[in-house]
Parts: sequence; C-alpha cells; structure tokens
Amino acid sequence: MASDIVVLGAGMVGVSAALHLAERGHAVTLLDRVAPGRETSYGNAGIIQREAVEPYAFPRDWRVLLDVALKRGADVNYHLAAMPAVAPRLAAYWRASSPTSHARIAAEYSRLIAHCLSEHASLIEAADAWDLVAKKGFRLAFRTEEALDDNVQRAQRIEREYGVRHAVLDGAGLAQAEPALRQRLAGALHWLDPWCVDDPGELVARYARLLQRRGGRVLRSEVRGLAPHAGGWRVRTAEAPIDAQHVVVALGPWAGRFIEPLGYRLPLFVKRGYHRHYTGGPTLSMPMLDAERGYVLVPAAQGMRLTTGAEFAADDAPPTPVQLDKAERIARELLDLPTPVEAQPWMGCRPCTVDMKPVIGPAPRHTGLWFDFGHAHQGFTLGPASGRLIADLIDGRTPYVDPTPFAATRF
Repeated sequence: MASDIVVLGAGMVGVSAALHLAERGHAVTLLDRVAPGRETSYGNAGIIQREAVEPYAFPRDWRVLLDVALKRGADVNYHLAAMPAVAPRLAAYWRASSPTSHARIAAEYSRLIAHCLSEHASLIEAADAWDLVAKKGFRLAFRTEEALDDNVQRAQRIEREYGVRHAVLDGAGLAQAEPALRQRLAGALHWLDPWCVDDPGELVARYARLLQRRGGRVLRSEVRGLAPHAGGWRVRTAEAPIDAQHVVVALGPWAGRFIEPLGYRLPLFVKRGYHRHYTGGPTLSMPMLDAERGYVLVPAAQGMRLTTGAEFAADDAPPTPVQLDKAERIARELLDLPTPVEAQPWMGCRPCTVDMKPVIGPAPRHTGLWFDFGHAHQGFTLGPASGRLIADLIDGRTPYVDPTPFAATRF
C-alpha cells in the first residue's frame, strides 16, 4: 500500500531515496533547508567510483601516521581541540581497518557499490542528464616508481576479485595523455569503469526535478525536530509541521545530532573537505588524484576544481583551509592554475561511520523511521544504490542486496 513518506535531506542520498519511493507510488516529500544538491553533494569530485570496492581504511603505516601527526602533508589536517571528542571514533575506525576486519567489511561494501553505475544510469536517463556525464574513468598519478608499482599490484588484485578494469601508463604515456602537466611523473593507474560528472550539484538538482515530475514534493525549510504522532511521524519545520507514515533520515553529516533526541547515539564522525575553482588555464582530460600528495584535480563545469582530503574538527569550528593552501602550492607544480574563482574556498562535510559502511535500514526502536546516511566519501556514488535498498525495505520487498551489513543494529 502506498504511504506518505518524508525524506529529510536533499543531497544525492536523500534525493535518490525519494526518487525510488516515488517511482513505486508513494506520496513523497523531500525536505531540506537548502536547494537539492547544494551541500555535501555539491562539493565532491563528481566521480561515480565503481572501483571503490574497498572503503578507505585508517592508515596503519607508522610513517604515514607520523606525517599526519606533524601535519606535513596536504591530505589530512586536524584541530587539536577536537581530538578528545573524535579520538574514540578514530580508535574504533583504526580497529575496523585491521587487515582481517577490513577484508570482511570490503566484501560486504562491494556488494552495494557493484550496483552504482546501473542505478545511476536509470536515473540519469530518466532525468535527461547524460550531458553531464563522461565515461572516461579517472587516474591516480604517481611521482615515484615504488608507489606506482604498489598500486598496480593492488589494482590487479581488485580486478581479479571484483572485475573492475584498469590500465597502466608509464611516465611517457601520462605525459602524452595529459600534455598540460608541467612535470614528468612516474606514471598513472587509470581506473576505466568509473563515470565522471562535471557538475555534481546539477546532477542532484536534475534528479530532484525528476522527482517532481514523478509527483514528489520538494520543500525548502529548516527541520527542527521529529516525534511520533498519530501512528506515524510529525516533522517540525520552520513553517507548518508535516505528518507522514514514514520518515527517512538522509541528513548526511547532520544525521547523528538529529537522531540523538530519539535515543540513538551511533558511532559517527565527520571529515571536512574543501574545494576551489580556477578558470582560464590549461585543463586535464579527466579527474586526476595526485596520489602521493592527497588532492584531486577535476575538470568541472565551473573550472578546474581542486579538492582536498580530510580535516577533523568540531562541528561548529570555522573553516581552516590550510590543506587547500598546501594542495594549491603542490598542484601548481603540475598544472598552471590561474587566479581562483572563489574569494573563499568552499567547505563541506563527509558523514562517516567507524566501520566505513553506511547505515541503511529501519531505526531499531521506532516503527516507520528509517536511516540512510554515513556514506563517507561515497554518498555521490552510492546514493541511487542505497535509495533502491531503502525503498525495498520500506515496501517489504526482498532486498536486492543483503541489508544486514548496513543495519543500525550492528552497533
């Protein structure tokens, strides 16, 4: 039976869940304080990462950890004042990253990400958005032969185990493929299967317009609370309350704080990230990760986009784009970046769990309340796949992917 459903959060994850539910005949309201795709989904590298079958593990090499502790690189930054609060989460993340645990987690995670291209494809087609997509893959560029060789060996294993294709370029091949590069590098690993979107925020916006064509409502209002009401739920907003039989919490980095008043304290944490655009200079043919320096260069609709790694800080801490400053200096060694477009860098937050898997499924203690968050670096990639899974669960269908590894009860 069709139900009234409110989806909280209009990023890629929330919009995708709303689309799957509306397609099945539910009366869906998508609610957020900003327009669809203008928060975390706006600022990423725009890659649908089919190759990301193994989530990012916590580093276990003491040399890497020392570099992080001393803030030597551009890939990680942290606020010392935030460490007492975030340290227990990072310790759990480190434990989950042990070889045995990470192998199990990757096996579970890979079963969901295996569907990322097919689930996006059906929505891209329906949203008339293929003009935003390039099926070129992306490259990891390496400065040393040792790092290139190590990553090629890993890529060979990934291709054997998961069927994700790759190619290898030596230094001459990379220079020929990307003539704008100012330095000769050791080479590159080219993941062939991922798709690249030159304006990720626009793709989310088009998905939201598709939702409206399918009969869904898109409302902008601040969400102020949630409580059981008349056998369902009442969502308090800055305007009138909204009643529904089901509520899907897809609030990304804000989800943990939002569900705390209902008694849920899941082991979540946030990685902040920054980006900036540069126009008028040379460009690349596809996104490129400077793998030994920890930033990404992306040919985007707004210009060459430079994105950073992870920053750990308090939720309300002001932006500290020191990573972006470092990355910009390093990137200028490789590419002639002109004056930046934005006076101040953009900052967003990635919603993470300590075991690197998203939380998808029913709230353990409340009927009609559903969780769909914690996708870390892969919300843009996994939104449609997790949206289909949450719709299967709400409808009581046999889930197309085993939902057990993503249930909130695992904590």
